[in-house]
Amino acid sequence: MHRTRTWSLGVGAVLLCLQTMGVTATAAGTDQPLSSVAVCAGAQPGFARCLARRLLQGGQPVRPDLAAQHMAVTPSTTPGGLAPADFQSAYALPSSTAGTGVTVAVVEAYDNPAAEQDMGYYRSQFGLPACTTANGCFRKMDEYGGTSYPAADPSGWGVEIDLDVQAVSAVCPNCKILLVEATSASLPDLLTAVQTAVRNGATVVSMSWSEPEFPSEASSGDAALGQVGVAMVAAGGDSGYGTTYPAASPYVTAVGGTTLTSAPLTPRGWSETTWAETGSGCSAYEPKPGWQTDSGCPRRTANDVSADADPASGAAVYDSTASGWMVVGGTSLSAPIIAGAYALGNGEGAATGAAPFYSNASLNDVTSGSNGSCSGSYLCNAGVGYDGPTGLGTPNG
Repeated sequence: MHRTRTWSLGVGAVLLCLQTMGVTATAAGTDQPLSSVAVCAGAQPGFARCLARRLLQGGQPVRPDLAAQHMAVTPSTTPGGLAPADFQSAYALPSSTAGTGVTVAVVEAYDNPAAEQDMGYYRSQFGLPACTTANGCFRKMDEYGGTSYPAADPSGWGVEIDLDVQAVSAVCPNCKILLVEATSASLPDLLTAVQTAVRNGATVVSMSWSEPEFPSEASSGDAALGQVGVAMVAAGGDSGYGTTYPAASPYVTAVGGTTLTSAPLTPRGWSETTWAETGSGCSAYEPKPGWQTDSGCPRRTANDVSADADPASGAAVYDSTASGWMVVGGTSLSAPIIAGAYALGNGEGAATGAAPFYSNASLNDVTSGSNGSCSGSYLCNAGVGYDGPTGLGTPNG
């Protein structure tokens, strides 16, 4: 049985009115809208931007009470946002029995010195088994595989790192987690970190960052991503209709975003619609992979699959440097959810690209919502079967 989570706003019970197609979400008992802010600033050409989006309420963090006293929060504190049990229920995941020994790598830029500590706090809060350096579950390295960690970026990539390792923990608590920190957010540094993750035993690699497509991406970037037998998972972007890299690469599983809502009167217990800010579209440069057969795009189409990404239905995340408990979304959330789902299958069938999903479509079809204007095309409008914003759908067991 899943648990319905609410946001603790100090105004009594919260009604989560999700933001879809021009509808502003508000907290019950207030006229303050629920909105979100990107934790990473915009990036220059050749540099990626992390895609985590932090939920705000009235222009402030959803848990402003924790901003000045997060170190005093006890394990009994109930954070806002969705918990591991919610994701496991919504996507019918065998999280308690599968994934043992499988390594999921999260590739990031810059350092979060408290990543292991924060993940430990998160896992303790939700009753997940410990994952530490001492017990061999957690490893952290720089982009070359050493311990010369880069400079920290506490309020930006530091939050991204916490989101990713905690989201993987939520979906695959028995997995091993490898955190690889690139020296900078430049694409060469990040792709070097991807290769380091593969060399160090990653079965699945999660990438919650993107940059606009560029003409040489196939020649300068795809070689690092085409690792047969390793599932490469990339966030589909958070700026609405339009494609980004590396999600546009045919060597990755491109992950779109949904709004996940508790629906206790339905057989599934949950419902989903397209998150209005998710990226999608037709690549400008990448060839169409053989396993993708949609007819409206002559090249690679993003996305392949999707999962919860709307900050209004985001995940509970603990970050000791920023402000304790917060609610975080973006396709930065949906990507590690899908990475964890891959790991629950032991990475089996993780051939180059997203081919396994197209040959085994045990997914929840998302049929409503849009992320932009594309003349009624499936490239930006959800519908029955495959569509750009949500791909083939969301995990179903």
